[in-house]
Amino acid sequence: MNDGPYKSSAKSVTARALAVLAAFDVETPLLTLSQLARKAGLPVATVYRLAGELEDGRFLDRDNAGRYGLGVRLWEMGLLTPVHGRLRETAMPFLLNLQYECRETVQLAVCDGTNAIYIEKLTSETSVPIQSRIGARIPLHATGIGKALLAFSSDDFTEAILAMPLTQFTPETISDRRVLLRQLAQIRQRGYSVSHQEYSLGSSSLAAPVMVNGSVQAAIGIVSYELRTDLTQYAPALLGAAKSLAQRLEDAVGVAYPSIKDVPPDPAAAAEPLRGAS
Repeated sequence: MNDGPYKSSAKSVTARALAVLAAFDVETPLLTLSQLARKAGLPVATVYRLAGELEDGRFLDRDNAGRYGLGVRLWEMGLLTPVHGRLRETAMPFLLNLQYECRETVQLAVCDGTNAIYIEKLTSETSVPIQSRIGARIPLHATGIGKALLAFSSDDFTEAILAMPLTQFTPETISDRRVLLRQLAQIRQRGYSVSHQEYSLGSSSLAAPVMVNGSVQAAIGIVSYELRTDLTQYAPALLGAAKSLAQRLEDAVGVAYPSIKDVPPDPAAAAEPLRGAS
């Protein structure tokens, strides 16, 4: 979700419905009618009508206390997005193999706007901070997986990111533009990034880009929350996973859902037109 609610001066029903749906976020997954109206920036009467229609369509759900939340229909639609049907499901076997080898948390992220966003996470046996949840947005300059994405992005995009204020999250965060440029050059040279306590204290990470036809599509990261300094021992396995995923995605160009492209057709469905033929 976006950091703030959807704001629009448009009067269309579509704009108002989007404002209602965009009012929900991680901090407020359940909202009363008045809270929903306030966050959407719409009159209570308008939100009452829209929320009822969205609930009828299963885009919203309402609990016994009368609070609204996002409905199952949105989840079903989310499964049809390229991030899930193409990238996330295709990546899963490679992520599982990598997690089995390193026994640490393994993450998959893509670049979205000026941030990276986690789209998959396989958790280790140790506890994981909340910022590691699927759907969390993280800075590109202060995380291993973010730097792997940034280092292999276009020069124009990298320059735009580095021209922005670089937030200092911990004493280890690199916020000096020149230092970060040198680090990105090193990442491109060796093919993976290393980060140590730059975003959250106590964490270390190793990440590599997923390059599809010369363009970075995602990044795979290994994260430890035990101050490990030996994660580079898994660099060969990490690079292998990233390369294998990239090859799988290249082979499946033009296929919306590579994970189901080999499923045989339903014989009953295939015979349906014949039953209606004259």
